[in-house]
Amino acid sequence: MLVSVPLPRRAALLAVATTALVLVGCSRETGGGAQAASAAAAPPEVGVVTLTQRPLTLVNELPGRVSASLVAEVRPQVGGIVQTRAFTEGSDVKAGELLYQIDPSTYRATLQSADAALAKAEANLVVAKAKAERYKDLVGIDAVSKQAADETVAAAAQAVADVAAAKAAREMARINLDYTRVTSPISGRIGRSSVTAGALVTANQANPLATVQRLDTIYVDVTQSSVELLRLRRELAAGRLQTDKQNRAVVRLRLEDGSLYPLIGTLQFADVTVDETTSAVTLRATFPNPDNDLLPGLFVRAKIDWGALENAFMVPQQAVVRRPDGSAFVWAVSPDQKVSQKTVKPERAIGDKWLVTEGVAAGDRVVVEGVQKVAPGAQVNAVAVDGEKQGDVADAGNGGPRQPQ
Repeated sequence: MLVSVPLPRRAALLAVATTALVLVGCSRETGGGAQAASAAAAPPEVGVVTLTQRPLTLVNELPGRVSASLVAEVRPQVGGIVQTRAFTEGSDVKAGELLYQIDPSTYRATLQSADAALAKAEANLVVAKAKAERYKDLVGIDAVSKQAADETVAAAAQAVADVAAAKAAREMARINLDYTRVTSPISGRIGRSSVTAGALVTANQANPLATVQRLDTIYVDVTQSSVELLRLRRELAAGRLQTDKQNRAVVRLRLEDGSLYPLIGTLQFADVTVDETTSAVTLRATFPNPDNDLLPGLFVRAKIDWGALENAFMVPQQAVVRRPDGSAFVWAVSPDQKVSQKTVKPERAIGDKWLVTEGVAAGDRVVVEGVQKVAPGAQVNAVAVDGEKQGDVADAGNGGPRQPQ
């Protein structure tokens, strides 16, 4: 059943409803503005890492090649026909061991001829000396002329020279005869032979008959950036890097299959010349090789232990920012949660961190997440980030330090 409401009363009810709606809307707008203002006032949240000092071992991993410590290319010193090959290819030989025998018949005959020539010269010397002695006595009583006496003295001297020349010729013939026995100049492992019995060889020919290499001690040659080498030497000289008592760098090898060579080597020397095209220096390490596991020409990666830094700061790379002028800085959070810039000196990139040598201290909290949210003097809400543990061993890199972004 419909109830009729008088018109004045309807107007009053409509006014009351409208007022209620307006009040509800204002209440909602007021509450939303308060929440927005509260959110705007909250400081931004950033992730920080607390820096600590740790011992750090600097290691360079560089590509290199294995080479023999001694290499002797065997070449004939005289020409002739090879009669025999006295070794097995790939075997170990001793210094002085016979490798090839060249036909000695012609050289033996030459030696015999030289022996005869020497005997003749020695006989002539006896006669010349005796004649000179007799003329020396006769010239005193004017039995012979002085000129004749001088000629006998000169003839005796010439006979002495003839004997010396004959001895030298005989020695040369003996040496050439000995050269028909081609022996190993060093002890080591001999490779394949380039000739067989019946081959004709010539003195000092370009192609070696075989190659002997000493493998019980092996060399590994690697290349190092000259910039990095200078920096490491300065750190060693300043005492920042601690090495062994002999001030030597320890070297370890990783083979082509990824395995580690069990024996440790030492850095022997750095070349005195920098390659102009690559600005690199060749380093040579020495390794024991008792089982001949390392063969010349083998590709390896050498891990050079340059020493240890007693107190090192490793700063995550995302925390280091570069200014337009090239200087680097980090955002540091103070105990009262305010942000400030600290100028730092990144020495080199090691993995995903920078080795920083200046500008930071133990306990500094640096921003690694939310760097774009901060400004000098801004209030932040710093939250510790579970960063990677700073390792005790770090790769020092092959080149100079990279530039932080």
